[in-house]
Order: sequence, then C-alpha cells, then structure tokens
Amino acid sequence: MIRPILRMGDPRLLRVSEPVREFGTAALRELIADMFDTMRAANGAGLAAPQIGVPLRVVIFGSADPSARNPRYPDADPVPQTVLVNPVLRPLGEEMEEGWEGCLSVPGLRGVVPRYRRLHYTGFDAQGNPIDRIVEGFHARVVQHEVDHLDGILYPMRVRDFTRFGFTDVLFPALQDVPEE
Repeated sequence: MIRPILRMGDPRLLRVSEPVREFGTAALRELIADMFDTMRAANGAGLAAPQIGVPLRVVIFGSADPSARNPRYPDADPVPQTVLVNPVLRPLGEEMEEGWEGCLSVPGLRGVVPRYRRLHYTGFDAQGNPIDRIVEGFHARVVQHEVDHLDGILYPMRVRDFTRFGFTDVLFPALQDVPEE
C-alpha cells in the first residue's frame, strides 16, 4: 500500500526513531512492503520509516534490478535493493565527497551535501539476519541520507553552501519530467 510521505515541517521527521525489537513479524513485513510500494511510486532512491510516520529504525533503498538506474539520479551507479533494520554506520577514513541530493520529504528541491565517501554499515534484514557491507560513492551517500532520517536529520540541515541549493526544475531542467512527490 502506498502511504503518504511526510514533508519537511512535520515535527515527526525531527524525532529520533526507536530500534526494532522483534524481527520476522507480520507488522514488520507489512511496513517494509508499504515502504517499497511508496518509494517506487515516488521514484525514490530510498525511504526511511519515519518518512511515512513510523518512528522505527528501518530504511530501504536501491532496486531489485541490478542494472536499473534511478530516474531521479540518472548518473548514479545502481544500488542493490536493501532492507536495513537498526543500522550502524562507520566511516572508513575522513574523505568526504560533495554530491547533489533530493528527498521525498523535501519535494522539488536539491542541494549539495558532503558525505563520507567510504562507509562500513551493519544492521539486520527483516528476518533478523545480519548485514555487513563496505560501500562507497552513491551507495554510501544513500545509506547516510536514509539513516539521517532515523536521527531526525533532513538533508538541508547538512547543506553548507546555499548557493548550491534550489528547485530541481531550475537546477536540472532535464529532470523536470521525472515525477517527484
């Protein structure tokens, strides 16, 4: 089921989310299915549970098609479809990389955000199986963006130079036909 996506200004987006305590439940499966339906309907690269009003430490991102590029980020490398519960991030090195980001909770806007270039993340899938990955580039950016939501952080809070923040249709006219909710 496609759920409404909360938009910047809703105080629920600023709360720190609670860890998931039970895995493999019907409620968790339903939440994740709804998150994927909602993310796909909005052409998102990822989605965090708080964005649909659920204050749990659950994020999803990527595509089931390993060659698929996200229409909102056509130049980015594909990211594997992932369910990540109770994530823990650890930067690998101090190297930061600036890149354009948008957000389904901040529709119509993009900004340049610094993120760690390489990252080690751990967590669990929906059944409680451990996930342990080292990633870089766009994959690392997506994970950091989504996990920020779990801590009540929206990407505009990380923008350092507001001369590189604006409306997507002005900054990237070629993307104006890509639906963004």
